[in-house]
Amino acid sequence: MKRLAACFVMLASTPFAVAAQETAIATNDSGDSAWILTASALVLMMTLPGLGLFYGGLVRAKNVLSVLLQCGAIAALASVLWVVVGYTLAFGQVSGGWLGAGNAWMLIDLGDLRLGTSMPESTFVLFQMTFAIITPALMVGAWVDRARFGWVLGFSALWGLVVYAPVAHWVWGGGWLASQFGVLDFAGGITVHTTAGVSALVIALLLGKRDGFPIRLMLPHAPVLTMIGAAMLWVGWFGFNGGSAFAATDDASAAIINTHVAASSAALVWLLVERFTVGRPTSIGWATGAIAGLATVTPAAGFISPGAAILFGAAAGVICYAAIQLVKFRLKIDDSLDVFAVHGIGGMLGTMLLGAFLSPSFGGTGYAEGMSMGTQLGSQAFAIAVVAVYSAIASAILALMVSLLFPMRVSKDEETEGLDITSHGERGWEMD
Repeated sequence: MKRLAACFVMLASTPFAVAAQETAIATNDSGDSAWILTASALVLMMTLPGLGLFYGGLVRAKNVLSVLLQCGAIAALASVLWVVVGYTLAFGQVSGGWLGAGNAWMLIDLGDLRLGTSMPESTFVLFQMTFAIITPALMVGAWVDRARFGWVLGFSALWGLVVYAPVAHWVWGGGWLASQFGVLDFAGGITVHTTAGVSALVIALLLGKRDGFPIRLMLPHAPVLTMIGAAMLWVGWFGFNGGSAFAATDDASAAIINTHVAASSAALVWLLVERFTVGRPTSIGWATGAIAGLATVTPAAGFISPGAAILFGAAAGVICYAAIQLVKFRLKIDDSLDVFAVHGIGGMLGTMLLGAFLSPSFGGTGYAEGMSMGTQLGSQAFAIAVVAVYSAIASAILALMVSLLFPMRVSKDEETEGLDITSHGERGWEMD
C-alpha cells in the first residue's frame, strides 16, 4: 500500500509523457488490464441497473420509470461526451494544471500505456468513463418527481464537461490541487461525491419543493427495489474502489476489504440509530447506511487500515443520518433522496478523515515527503472548499442557462399525475 501511495504522489506531480516514453518505463500486464476491465463492468453496473433500482424504489410508483430512464439516458449521454471531449479535458496531457490538453479528443491520440500504470490507455479510458457516467446520475435523486426530462439531459451534459471533467483533472489528472497542494482522493470523495452532492443541493434549492413537501408523506413505493439496488451498488463498489488501485495486487484487495467493512459498519450503525430514534430498524435504513459508508470510505479506501475503515463507516452512520435530519427536516430543503446528506457529506467526511488516518500510527500508508498530518488536513479541507464552491456556482449558472431552452420543472398537473405517464407516456406499473 505504501508503494501505491508513492505512485499517486508521482502521478500528481509529473507531467504526462508521450506514448514512447511511457512504453520505455513500463509494459502491459494482462492481469492488471483484465482486472480493470472487470472493474469497469462492476462500476457500470452501479449505474445500470444499481442506482436506477435504488432510486426507483424510493420514489412514488407514478415516477419509478422516469427515474430509471433518467439514469439510463444520462449514462448514454455521458458515455458519448466522454469519448468526444470529456476524457481529454480530464486526462489529456497536462496544460497549465487546470484542464487537460486537447490531444485525446475523440480518443485520437492514446498512448500504448497509461503513465504510471501497466494497462493500455484505452483500458484506463473505459474505467474512467464509468466514473463520468455515475457522477451526474447521482444527482437524479435530488430532482425526482418534478424535473423536466429535457432539462435533465441538457444540464447533465454540460455539468459533466464544466464541473466533473475539470475537477477530475485537478485531482486525478496531474492538475493543480494534487500537484501543488498534495491533495489525495483515492476513488472519488472529492471528484465524485463532493461535486455531485453539492450540485444536487443547489439544484434542489433552484427547483423548489415537491408539491406537498414536507407536510404530505412521500414514502418509498418499493423498498424491495431499493434493497436490490443498494446490494448492486455495494458489489459494484468493489470495482469502484478496488479498480482505483489500477493493478491486480494487494493494494486492490486492501481497498476492497476497507470498502466492504466500512459499508458493513455504517449499515449496522444506521440500524442502531434508527432503533433509538424511530423505534425500529428499516430496510431503507440499512440501504441508506450502507451507501453512506461506501461514499465515506471512497476517498481513503487504498490509504487506510481496515480498523480505520470500520471507524469511517461508523462515523458515516451517525453523521450522514444527522445530515438528513438537518437538511430535510430542519432546513426543509427538498433534496428528495438525500444526495447531499449521504453522498456529499459522506464524501467530504471521508476526505477529511483521510488526512488523519493516513498516518502510519493509525495503520495508514503514510504522508508524502514534506507533508504532515496538519498540512494534509489543511490540503484536504482546502480542496473540499474549492470544489464545493466551484460546483455550486457552476451548477447554478448551468441550470439557469439550460432553463432558458427547457423549463426546469414540470407543471403542477403533470407532477400530480406523475412523470411516467405525463413525460414518457408509459407506466412503470399497471395499477388496478
